[in-house]
Amino acid sequence: MRPRSIHGGRHELGQNHLIHRPTIQRIVELIAATDGPILEIGAGDGALTTPLSALRRPLRAIDIDERRVARLRRRLPHVDIQQMDALHEPFDRAVIVGNLPFHITTPLLRRLLESPDWQDAIVLTQWEVARKRAGVGGATMMTAQAAPWFTFELHGRVPAHAFAPRPSVDGGILAISRRGSPLVPISERAPYERFVREVFTGPGRGIAHILSARWHGAAIGRLLARSDLQPNALPRDLGPHQWAALWHALGASPNRRSGGRGRPRSPEPADRRRARTRRARN
Repeated sequence: MRPRSIHGGRHELGQNHLIHRPTIQRIVELIAATDGPILEIGAGDGALTTPLSALRRPLRAIDIDERRVARLRRRLPHVDIQQMDALHEPFDRAVIVGNLPFHITTPLLRRLLESPDWQDAIVLTQWEVARKRAGVGGATMMTAQAAPWFTFELHGRVPAHAFAPRPSVDGGILAISRRGSPLVPISERAPYERFVREVFTGPGRGIAHILSARWHGAAIGRLLARSDLQPNALPRDLGPHQWAALWHALGASPNRRSGGRGRPRSPEPADRRRARTRRARN
């Protein structure tokens, strides 16, 4: 049996097309509340493209499957529909929307959060991804690293039967917006992200222990009290403003042990460090 696309079949492309009208309507309503030109990722058969085009805003829809692109162009000749790989094309519209292919959700989200040209994004992902990115049950390292510049909000769970073919997991609607006033200057983004990684992967059973093991020159207890943090809180428990407060107090400080000052830490086996990093990302 020939594949549907030169890029592979459904499994290679991660094609689970949205067919649930209430979910489609909800996503379109969320997009209608935004402003500016729209970029749709993974247009597929046009379940979202068609109602989005009714908003009468500039709309570009992209999909990697050249056969679906050709069919959709015939159906919607007034829409800019392009065969593109979302992992390589720029996210250069004010509003991003899409039912993200489940097998490349994480790299797509990373590209999205690294792209400077958009303001609002409404994406459909696996339920666990949407829940974690929105901080339900604790934030992930990726969410904490992006929190000074973006807000994340969960807009509901989407049952597996809302897709065809039906996946093995439910989906979730995740809204991401760029903050009007960043909590950390954008020029400090790279060192801030390293700071968050160090905290998430640092040894210790609570935030006080983790911080005390890596930084000196600051009264950790008083800092945690000012940030309304319990000493036994875990990195996943911190909110955006708490992360920003820790960064301003510790991350940019010249007194960081990781910068070479203070007593050296004992080296940790590389395999244990890698395992902690994997847990933090998930």
